[in-house]
Amino acid sequence: MESLARRSGVTARVRVVEHVDGQVRRREDRVAAEEPLEVRLGWPGARAERVAVTMRTPGHDFELAAGLLHAEGLLEPGLVRGVAYCTDTELTPEQEFNVVTVDLGGPPPRAPAVRQGGVTGAASACGVCGTQSIDDVLALRDVRRPSARSVVSPDVIRALPELLREHQRVFATTGGIHAAGLFDVAGAPLVVREDIGRHNAVDKVVGARLLAGSPTGVPILAVSGRIGFEIVQKAAAAGIGLVAAIGAPSSLAVRLAEETDVCLVGFLAPTRFVAYAAADRIGVG
Repeated sequence: MESLARRSGVTARVRVVEHVDGQVRRREDRVAAEEPLEVRLGWPGARAERVAVTMRTPGHDFELAAGLLHAEGLLEPGLVRGVAYCTDTELTPEQEFNVVTVDLGGPPPRAPAVRQGGVTGAASACGVCGTQSIDDVLALRDVRRPSARSVVSPDVIRALPELLREHQRVFATTGGIHAAGLFDVAGAPLVVREDIGRHNAVDKVVGARLLAGSPTGVPILAVSGRIGFEIVQKAAAAGIGLVAAIGAPSSLAVRLAEETDVCLVGFLAPTRFVAYAAADRIGVG
């Protein structure tokens, strides 16, 4: 009898040796799971082909695939006909839940880019994985001025770290995973996702809105860690008005935020934050 494929969890057990105050203890610990996800894209008249590979924490894979393709300009709201794990006979049991096919109802808005063996490669660490420059980003038809230009209260902004932390269940177990959350102008969470890569977490929250048929252009995106270029690119593609992060932004992230009219906030804490772009959309108080 053939063994059934087992879907990977969000954490993995490991044996560790802990040193505390001169004492040594051997015990079991949990770390965030990291596995590759291959994303394939197909539509009527076109066989599904690999368009991206990313390292991610398993879970919400369909949302991740949809969000990633949207950020690459390959998917528009309402174009998705179906998303499924691939069942090709040549896949090993370990690969079965690491290959997702997105089926569109028609051709994508732009042709998939061919890079390095025909895929868009991405690591779980933030970095430019699809578009290679600001000009590339601005050329994407899905990148537009934010559709949610609401003025956000400073009190709401300062409360975001705790609001995000309340939904970081895997982080509470492993301490090694990022989070992204979409919030309305009052700070109410719309969707929060975790992943070992902060840009994957952003794809998951945007993808969740896409697959639910809900607008992606919401007032606030909050992320753990720093803000890289790619985070702002994904927010701009989704039409998000404000991006806030616990850490600092990079120079390219600031430049892209200015170019796309995204309000950018860094060094987010209960008593402090720094606005780097479109600061006029932050209220007084």
